[in-house]
Amino acid sequence: MLIRSMAIALLGMAGLACGAEPVAEEYQVKGAFLLNFTKFVDWPAQAFKKPGAPIAICVLGENPFGPELDRAAGQTVAGNRRVSVRQVSDEQQARECQIVFIGGSRRKRSREWLEALQGSSILTVGESEEFLANGGVIDFRLDGEKVRIEIGTAAAERAGLRISAKLLSLAQSGKR
Repeated sequence: MLIRSMAIALLGMAGLACGAEPVAEEYQVKGAFLLNFTKFVDWPAQAFKKPGAPIAICVLGENPFGPELDRAAGQTVAGNRRVSVRQVSDEQQARECQIVFIGGSRRKRSREWLEALQGSSILTVGESEEFLANGGVIDFRLDGEKVRIEIGTAAAERAGLRISAKLLSLAQSGKR
């Protein structure tokens, strides 16, 4: 059952990565990626306050996903963990998350945020040209009307994250 669910999720991600979605639906696609990252990334046990704690996807800055991401997260389970979404506004709140999306409204300060989150087991996700160079783990890129991802494998290793080979195969990987 778990393998079937992962295969369906992976096929969904592959379709999204190949870009069947127009730019107008960009944040629906990015939101689907965020949810699927929960199934293809392993965090160390210390990334959670207690066993079975939910995987928290946190949005720093304006939330471009709207309520759809919250609704979809409420129906998502990764391993034995539920998935939740919340808005954060400071470093302390962000350190309680497993995924932190640093959106366009925080683009100018993304380097500061990435430096503040160093040393934690957080999957940082952004959408700017310099995001991986500044130490982020996953960067969304638009290629025409297609949403693509690029993964900084060295940043993932520094954060203690294990990214599945299936997810890596869908992305462009960088050593940053």
